[in-house]
Amino acid sequence: MAGTRRLRCLSPACLFLAAAVALLAMPGLAAASTRRYTFNVTMATVTRLCVTKSIPTVNGRFPGPKLVVREGDRLIVQVHNNINSNVTFHWHGVRQLRSGWADGPSYITQCPIRPGQSYAYDFRIVGQRGTLWWHAHFSWLRATLYGPLVILPPRGVPYPFPKPDREVPLMLGEWFNADPEAVIKQALRTGGGPNVSDAYTFNGLPGPTYNCSADTFRLRVRPGRTYMLRLVNAALNDELFFAVANHTLTVVGADANYVKPFAATTLVISPGQTMDVLLAAAASPPAPAYAIAVAPYTNTVGTFDNTTAVAALEYAPLQGAAALRSLPPPALPLYNETGAVANFSAKFRSLASARYPARVPRSVDRKFFFAVGLGAAPCRSRVNGTCQGPNGTRFAASMNNVSFTMPRTSLLQAHYQRRYGGVLTANFPTAPPVPFNYTGAPPNNTFVMHGTRVVPLGFNTTVEVVLQDTSILGAESHPLHLHGYDFFVVGQGFGNYDAANDTARYNLVDPVQRNTVSVPTAGWVAIRFVADNPGVWIMHCHLDVHLSWGLAMAWLVNDGPLPNQKLPPPPSDIPKC
Repeated sequence: MAGTRRLRCLSPACLFLAAAVALLAMPGLAAASTRRYTFNVTMATVTRLCVTKSIPTVNGRFPGPKLVVREGDRLIVQVHNNINSNVTFHWHGVRQLRSGWADGPSYITQCPIRPGQSYAYDFRIVGQRGTLWWHAHFSWLRATLYGPLVILPPRGVPYPFPKPDREVPLMLGEWFNADPEAVIKQALRTGGGPNVSDAYTFNGLPGPTYNCSADTFRLRVRPGRTYMLRLVNAALNDELFFAVANHTLTVVGADANYVKPFAATTLVISPGQTMDVLLAAAASPPAPAYAIAVAPYTNTVGTFDNTTAVAALEYAPLQGAAALRSLPPPALPLYNETGAVANFSAKFRSLASARYPARVPRSVDRKFFFAVGLGAAPCRSRVNGTCQGPNGTRFAASMNNVSFTMPRTSLLQAHYQRRYGGVLTANFPTAPPVPFNYTGAPPNNTFVMHGTRVVPLGFNTTVEVVLQDTSILGAESHPLHLHGYDFFVVGQGFGNYDAANDTARYNLVDPVQRNTVSVPTAGWVAIRFVADNPGVWIMHCHLDVHLSWGLAMAWLVNDGPLPNQKLPPPPSDIPKC
């Protein structure tokens, strides 16, 4: 019609949607499909390390089933909770554009699915391709409730690297001989640190380095073939080094985004992160098998699972446990080798190509500075008035000295109904209340504040967040995961962030795009994103012990002016608190 003005939308969400529509309209490309899966959450008997116990599973499997979709598909997962515990599921890394009701973190976007109840998670995959994963998001249930989420490109669209001969999901996890729920409940009751895991696992199997372990993951390969390993760190509380003896890996993707390929002999992958890596099998292997190994990276002053797990890369089948145990392990860095972690992290770059551009915000509407780390809280113990945390206190964790208090109802429901009173406050501090030397001597008072505080953002606000590690109770790395968004990692370094000098060194050309990034030990990282997805989105440490201690906050993103920029009503079957 004459005189009609076209509305322009240049946010990443709109551009992603436009690109998806255009892509699916290309000749020869099939239309998007609806993929349906059913999750029956049940208890199953599993034996590891000669310990037989009943664990929560999806469809009786540990790890759970692989979900496969294509970019642009709609995914519907019907969950039936048949265990004696509340449960929710999070589709880790999925943008959830206007589908926040399906994001899954308990008491943030939904109330838990109670025993005997069901809920259908319904969402689309837009502008993402590669490896993500799904996991429970209630207490520590994700110790056994997790599985891979593989996002293939639309039919007819090739990978931006040579197509591998085979693709293998490889979930890196932790095994507890004890019940993980009992472990965290005891820690929260006493105020001390939780007991650590008993083993690391490859697709649920600990391998031959542990006593009484008869289960080893074996990857059979053929000489001269190329394999893509879809790596996921599903461990509860450990960042991991990963390597394959006598093999160099090529990293081609991270967190469902392609990256400029680079070679590495040792990888570092934090809880929540995913990587797609190519492994070229030798044309004439000098040995029939090689060890695949993981071991922890940490600078914690407390205890941790300081073990190494091994799987087998087999050109020919190995016979017997002795042969597996005799495989020479790859050389992995020391558990506290932060330099190796920094060198590896610095290699990630977005493709920044015509097909896969890096739409990093060049200008910023709002800047935030979050001090991230541990702290303490008063004891409140009924037994002698003492706790097992530092100096008789309780362990706590915080951002800007605010330890997140989990509400008793869904924050997204409260936001949709505009009923905030008694649920949340919109006064999360944009900077630490009292500045200090964040990586130097800690302040005398290490007590944290508590609250369910959020940061409200207007739709399409461009945001920069500097995440600064602190030395309170010891400097250590913190893998921070943002729900509902990818972000660009525009800068990182060691020591205290210096805006006058560090901002000038930002990478605004091809920064890597991720959903989980580790705040460096005694360092900082800067991220940018556009608040183009209305809803309430938690940002939290993916070390579950730190999340249990309150290392989290939430962004409240308001609706935009257009109909396709507003949060839709909740589905009729959404659980009630």
